Amino acid sequence: MYHDNDRAKMFNRRAAMLAGGKTALAGALVARMYYLQVVEADKYAMAAHDNRISMRLLAPPRGLILDRNGTAMAVNQHNYQVRVIAERAPSLDYTLDALSQIITLTDHDRGRIHKEAKRRRSFVPITIRENLSWEEVARIEVNAPDLPGVLIEVGQSRFYPLESLGAHILGYVAAVSETDLTGDPLEDLPGFRIGKAGVERIYDMAMRGRAGASSVEVNAVGRVINELERKEGEPGVDLTLTLDMRLQEYAAQRLGEESASVVVMDVHSGDLLVMASTPSYDPNAFNRGLTHEEWKDLSTNLRSPLQNKAISGTFAPGSTFKLVVALAALEAGVITPDQTVLCKGHMELGSIKFHCWKKGGHGSVDLNGAIKGSCDVYFYEIARRVGIDKIAEIANRFGLGVPTGIDLPNERPGLVPSRAWKRHAMKQPWHPGETLINGIGQGYCLTTPLQLAVMVARIANGGHKVVPHVARDLIVEKAALPRSVPDWGSCGVSQKNLALIRKGMFAVSNEPGGTAFRARIEQDGMWLSGKTGTAQVRRITMRERESGVKKNEELPWKERDHALFVAYAPEEKPRYAIAVVVEHGGGGSAVAAPIARDIMIEVQKRERTRTADREKSPGGAG
Repeated sequence: MYHDNDRAKMFNRRAAMLAGGKTALAGALVARMYYLQVVEADKYAMAAHDNRISMRLLAPPRGLILDRNGTAMAVNQHNYQVRVIAERAPSLDYTLDALSQIITLTDHDRGRIHKEAKRRRSFVPITIRENLSWEEVARIEVNAPDLPGVLIEVGQSRFYPLESLGAHILGYVAAVSETDLTGDPLEDLPGFRIGKAGVERIYDMAMRGRAGASSVEVNAVGRVINELERKEGEPGVDLTLTLDMRLQEYAAQRLGEESASVVVMDVHSGDLLVMASTPSYDPNAFNRGLTHEEWKDLSTNLRSPLQNKAISGTFAPGSTFKLVVALAALEAGVITPDQTVLCKGHMELGSIKFHCWKKGGHGSVDLNGAIKGSCDVYFYEIARRVGIDKIAEIANRFGLGVPTGIDLPNERPGLVPSRAWKRHAMKQPWHPGETLINGIGQGYCLTTPLQLAVMVARIANGGHKVVPHVARDLIVEKAALPRSVPDWGSCGVSQKNLALIRKGMFAVSNEPGGTAFRARIEQDGMWLSGKTGTAQVRRITMRERESGVKKNEELPWKERDHALFVAYAPEEKPRYAIAVVVEHGGGGSAVAAPIARDIMIEVQKRERTRTADREKSPGGAG
């Protein structure tokens, strides 16, 4: 009996303790629920709302690129994409098999789609192919009942309607890589593309625009249920270039299949009307994605279609360099225009002979005659007198061997050597014979076609340091920002000496015996003044000189001379400068000069037409 009472008391105590614990636990639970549902109600209601509502960025339309006359060079077009939602398809392979009967799907496409399907949720659309033609879209839509899970989406992609024309200036857009990240939220958008080359790259931020936003309602696993609000992005700024695409097209056609480049610029404003580099490429291929074969063809082509030769191709300037050598000698006072040098076909310095291009020589020539006939011996002698350092100084002032400052990427600076340069770069002293070789634009000298055009522009405009550019205006809401023409500053040379150089250039193109006389412009008011150049790419041995040097056409392409010609026009009131370089093209007078002549005729004809149209328009001069 005693033991039964003890057991009852113990049971009652334990029951009371258990009941107390349950009561305490229940009280704590009620208190916690009250805290969460009443005290913190607003906080968790906001969190639940944020979890339900998702904000998504919308890519804005990219700014357009136009030429100076409003011709579209880069636009946005509809990009038809076919996508699949895996959860709506009976099986991914079944859908892809059915779709492959309608459009082309490669094994690479299939592999990529399966990889994306494994790492994405089943309700997230997967892009099967982009840039579908309208015919492909139509076939898919007609067969839609037999393609469960397949849908067509319409986005935007960059399109270059002129294809290869102007490609090196435009550049192209491509997907964002890790090295391109700037913190712009747009860069995180799937499929977003940025400028990778040319003006697309230089003015990329302005042309991107600002992102729009879409407010959507999603469920707990992230599936979109409803779009609540949508605000489209702000389009990027349109860009107008200085180029005239009709002239660009004419220049490209004139260069033909040559590996060549031509630059035409306004000598006063620095506007580039033409910058052609051949062969070219289609930037649309980069936007849609190059195949392995396409990339191999472009990257291994000996004529370098991907390179903008106008700013990245460096060539020995040959005899075109004689203009700054003559100017340096005049500025240094080591020659006068009337002083003569006897050319017997070669010049001796120690035991070495330096040959003139004209076998037998030019006889006694003064400054004007030396420029006109491009006498090498004359320029050997005046280069020896003035020295390489003074030549380099004047050449740099006129844009050679230094970056021009153009608003395009990947410009190469070229090289005009000096004593200090050789000591620093090669750890060797300068030799007198090197002055002679570089005095005719050979040796270490390297320039770009754009630099040669800048040199001529500064000679033609009276020694003003004009800087070339391809961007004319940034257009905001169809209103051009006001243009400012800077004070270019002076090259710091005598106007009298510049006039002497221009006189020699006039003789080259317009007087019998001038090296470009056969390529002259005969129309009044269009005369041009120029300078030919032929740059050797290999050393000619004494044995070859004695036995007879092979003609260019008899040599392998890579061993042929470069053909160059520089000029300005019209002679009386210089307005345009031109530089033509034909890689391994042969003689400057026979190859480059006729190309430059034809282009400059076209340039001046178009200017006359524009002037006549302005005069006829309301408010014109008549």
